[in-house]
Amino acid sequence: MGRRKGQVSGARCQVSEGRSQNPSRDRKRAVGKAGVRSQESEIRSQNFALWHLLLVVAAMSVLAGSGCSAQRDPRTVVMLIESSPLNLDPRIGTDAQSERISALIFDSLLRRDRSSNLQPWLAERWESPDPLTYIFHLRAGVRFHDGKPLTARDVRYTFTSLLSGKIASVKAANFSLISSVEAPDDSTVVIRLKEPHASFLWNMTQGAIGIVPEGSAGELARRPVGSGPFRFVSASQDEDVVLERNPDYWAGPPRIERVRFRVVPDTTTRALELRKGTADLALNSLTADMVEALRGEKHLRVLREPGNTYQYIALNLESKNLPLPVRQAISYAINREPLIGYLWRDLVRPANSILPPQHWAYAPDLPSYSYNPLKAQELLDNSGYPAGPDGVRLRLEMKTSTEQIARELAAVLQEQLRQVGIALEIRSYEFATFYADITQGNFDLYSLRWVAGNDDPDIFEYCFHSKKIPPAGANRGHYVNPEVDRLIEQARSSADLADRRQKYAQIQQILNRDLPYIHLWYVDNVAVYDRRLTNLHLFPTGNYDFLAEIEALLARPPS
Repeated sequence: MGRRKGQVSGARCQVSEGRSQNPSRDRKRAVGKAGVRSQESEIRSQNFALWHLLLVVAAMSVLAGSGCSAQRDPRTVVMLIESSPLNLDPRIGTDAQSERISALIFDSLLRRDRSSNLQPWLAERWESPDPLTYIFHLRAGVRFHDGKPLTARDVRYTFTSLLSGKIASVKAANFSLISSVEAPDDSTVVIRLKEPHASFLWNMTQGAIGIVPEGSAGELARRPVGSGPFRFVSASQDEDVVLERNPDYWAGPPRIERVRFRVVPDTTTRALELRKGTADLALNSLTADMVEALRGEKHLRVLREPGNTYQYIALNLESKNLPLPVRQAISYAINREPLIGYLWRDLVRPANSILPPQHWAYAPDLPSYSYNPLKAQELLDNSGYPAGPDGVRLRLEMKTSTEQIARELAAVLQEQLRQVGIALEIRSYEFATFYADITQGNFDLYSLRWVAGNDDPDIFEYCFHSKKIPPAGANRGHYVNPEVDRLIEQARSSADLADRRQKYAQIQQILNRDLPYIHLWYVDNVAVYDRRLTNLHLFPTGNYDFLAEIEALLARPPS
């Protein structure tokens, strides 16, 4: 079957704004028309029945007496997350929870604002006297959480520990073009490159890297010490991560005293915790139906804002059962319309590139694959995959995380591919196992989302350059195309924006032809939160930086 140990990660759902008076009935009818009635209608009806029962039980427990809310410190904001961060060392962690939480503990030299523009951060200014040299001037008075001053030596060590191999990390590949890092004095850092790198400054921003104290080694993963707005308190695997306000933060302390990231892998349990009042916030981690049900709770609010998060299906190009015609057939067999409208309640936008449409390098008018099951069957027939007596042409394996929305997506895809003769076996794993498998190339298909990084066209190198097969990067499907490699290298070294845009357009054309990824959608950001939280404004990337801005009242205001 041409596989190793596969896997698939899921998407994040969000809220619907105006639905019909009978959304369950309407969805069943429309999904049936789209040809996936047996899977999706069943999923939907089961969800509505389950939610009716759960909400009735929860309501009864409220009426029964002591109330649902457990006693907890109102000065602590409880945010529900799906999985534990794998490593809070900002040089190492690449999963979403690691990057988002570590960005609250550690500062970066530069920062991306809500519009993805570069802003000064630890470096209050910088200049580039030539294409190979960058000089950063550090902000005065910044201290790590242990009281030690942050100096140019710490910046130098952060990068040299990666480049020397002292710290083993796939992130080292992001900085492989650095020739040297110098610290001529405590407030000046000089970074020299081996060759021009147009996206270099983007690799200096939050999530990509954070500055660590000089001499930090493996202990940083267990007890991180940074200079960011929050200080690390504790972490318990598969249970929680607790951070507290850094009262001495140079940019001004956060307005909340403490945040607890509570790990709740089950989607339904997350929703019930919000309803009971034992949690304050969930971001992009509830199904659309659950959000809709929670919208009616008087103590909760729903916030929806545009997001850049990109959902895709990756294919293993080393699998003997996934030549180009089969990849094309799979893409034609996927009917996105019912998935977007009835699984996601129109809270996602169709994608045709890894870059969001508003990006300067996004290419319009790219090759696309509209739903066409007859075309899919024709491709399979012509590629030596005739239908057998049972209607099956070939068998593939898709692996997924145990997240409910991930499993629902896989179930609908399984039915859609069945209709063209592809038998899709689904295997679900907890996230750490799933992520380890896809990193090792052990899959036929999987689905994941880029929650950050796709606002910089360097994502093409990280995901599709032949030298970025793990552990060097995220080319997990082992895609190899010398023309794409050449265009990526030329675009990365060009200082001419128009020239870069043209080359990235060519790259997108080729990728849509070769199909190492099948594009699905861009996901809006949706937060369900207790109304005691105020001043909540999300970032398009879906990161947690907004936690440094929100306020938490000790009690809910009157309705």
